[in-house]
Amino acid sequence: MSVERVHIAQFFDGQQMQSNKVFTIENTIIVDIDDNVQKYDKKLKGLVAPGFIDLQVNGGGGVLFNRTSTLSGIKKMLLAHAQYGTTAMLPTLITDTVEVMQQAADVIAQAIAKKVPGIIGMHFEGPHLSVAKKGAHSAEFIRPISDQEWQILSRQDLGKVIVTVAPENVLPSDISKMRGLGIQVCLGHTNATYNQAQQAVEAGATGFTHLYNAMSPLQGREPGVVGCALLNDETYCGLIVDGHHVDFASCRLALKAKPQGRVFLVTDAMPPVGTNQHEFAFFDRTVHLQDGKLTSTTGELAGSVLDMASAVRNCVQHVQVSLPEALKMASLYPAKYIGLPAGWGQLVIGSPANFVELNNQQQVISTWIGGAQLF
Repeated sequence: MSVERVHIAQFFDGQQMQSNKVFTIENTIIVDIDDNVQKYDKKLKGLVAPGFIDLQVNGGGGVLFNRTSTLSGIKKMLLAHAQYGTTAMLPTLITDTVEVMQQAADVIAQAIAKKVPGIIGMHFEGPHLSVAKKGAHSAEFIRPISDQEWQILSRQDLGKVIVTVAPENVLPSDISKMRGLGIQVCLGHTNATYNQAQQAVEAGATGFTHLYNAMSPLQGREPGVVGCALLNDETYCGLIVDGHHVDFASCRLALKAKPQGRVFLVTDAMPPVGTNQHEFAFFDRTVHLQDGKLTSTTGELAGSVLDMASAVRNCVQHVQVSLPEALKMASLYPAKYIGLPAGWGQLVIGSPANFVELNNQQQVISTWIGGAQLF
């Protein structure tokens, strides 16, 4: 039985700032938090916060999940993002063939069964999307839902699952069926009308994938999917706060419109995160990195090189969000959205010992998963 005591000079517990405590970590869990700072094994002097939870990670460490659906591949992705405070993530499969979907699901099931640190489930971003709002997704693979996809989605060995769909191409009854399987259904890559999106919400859709991007905009005579996202208080929105996907003023508008706790940070990250890569192969195209922005040879934005620590920093510096709130957007709120057990996204007795140590500029000093330092 592994027991370790870590002296924490200052930490955010998920609700408030605290200082000068010792975490007792036993078998990956925080089993006690006490004031006895005379006895400890390690001391962390930076600000310790709950580990970041990223629900949309296409790649990292030179790996694109679609092309390297292996245990070693997703471990490389996690290690790349751990450098920036991510302690849990959903590897995200971009629209592809049903065979690639099957292989990716098999790998996630294997990771869940083996309790690979940091892998908590899977996000299927497509293939049931809108060609009109496909973004970087390949139109040739966008298709109606079939029995083969239902067999994959019906699996109960994939951990926490998100599926992004375009409601104009998926029946409300399909959304209800997904919800019955325990799946969180997000609307995204959609050109739906407000009414179509609202019907999907009423059928059980719970979230919106990368708010504002690849969805019908808010207009005076047609509120679109963005209007539906902002009006429905009970739904959640993922937000890419990199300054390229969404203007910082639009980020502020979303936070003003949605109830507190209903907007969480995502990266939509691609292979260059954690590497020196400046381009990579993407289906039949090449994606180039320039000035912090990924652009495909066909002209569209193709994911991001954002990391969660930078997203937190951008919220504080550009979106007028307090540091405690930005930290919640990176940990507590995504944990609540996908239904992780109590204690996730927090640092309390019973929480997993997943945390990040930050300096005064919200840059990562160290990252811990299950009480083990990864970075």
